Amino acid sequence: MASVTQTSSTAQAADRTAQRRSAVLSRREATWGYIFISPFLIGFFAFTFLPTVAALAMSFTNFKLGTDSFQLIGLQNYQQLTSDSQIWGSLGVTLKYGLIALPVAILFPLALAILLNTKQLYGKNLFRTLFYFPYIVPFVAAIFVWGALLNPETGWINESLRAIGFANPPNWVNDTTWVYPALVILGIWGVGNAMLIFLASLQGVPTEMYDAARIDGAGWWATLFNVTLPLISPVIFYNLTLAIVGLFQYFTVPLVLNQGTGAPGGATMFYNLYLYKQFFTYQNMAYGATMAWLLFAIILVVTLVMFGTQKYWVYYTADSH
Repeated sequence: MASVTQTSSTAQAADRTAQRRSAVLSRREATWGYIFISPFLIGFFAFTFLPTVAALAMSFTNFKLGTDSFQLIGLQNYQQLTSDSQIWGSLGVTLKYGLIALPVAILFPLALAILLNTKQLYGKNLFRTLFYFPYIVPFVAAIFVWGALLNPETGWINESLRAIGFANPPNWVNDTTWVYPALVILGIWGVGNAMLIFLASLQGVPTEMYDAARIDGAGWWATLFNVTLPLISPVIFYNLTLAIVGLFQYFTVPLVLNQGTGAPGGATMFYNLYLYKQFFTYQNMAYGATMAWLLFAIILVVTLVMFGTQKYWVYYTADSH
């Protein structure tokens, strides 16, 4: 009996020792984990969280660079938003462009991915590289290149149109009728990343699903709409969400292409460009911070709506239904 008790005590002591060692190991792993993620945490708090909080606080003041007045004014900046015609005009410009650009931003890379996923296509690896390559080119440099290509007098696009019989080709970036198609053409330049994501999702579709569709007599279009698109719908949802967020942050192209003037006729005065002008041209920091928080609220609402609607059209293979 004493031997059994001694054995039990020894086992309990061994368990306690093992638990202490496990706790020490867990604390050590947690410590090293925090050490490794500390650069991100420092960067996040220094360059994202604290500026966001500072912008929120600033939106309740009348702070403007170059002036000595600084006082709390409550919700006056937010009230000004409702009466600022340029705010709603810039939002209208952004939405108008989005109606053209968003379908292209999804359908064009999806079509490319479907084409480059075709087994019978010769040299598809080369084409995949060529279509992705523009994505890694510095975007500002690409804008200058496309600005030259779209030049109404000397650009290669208009020169080519004249060569095939178009006497008066479009004045792309200086005509309100053609400026949005020009921006969409420029945006197509960088669809390589979305194409690559779509291509990866297409290659993840089980081949037995296509075999079953062929056995059922489904043609190419029926297979596309009933097999391919439902199974890659999570990736479509992902790319669409990124495209919508990117739309409200659209800034670099109109800034570089038209020097931020909003030409022609205010057609390129996007919301983010007007926000930039409030900050750095008018130096109205408080009102610019208010506009930034309005932009945050718009993107948040749109994103929540997107996530709320995904249950109606996004198919996850792990779903019970």
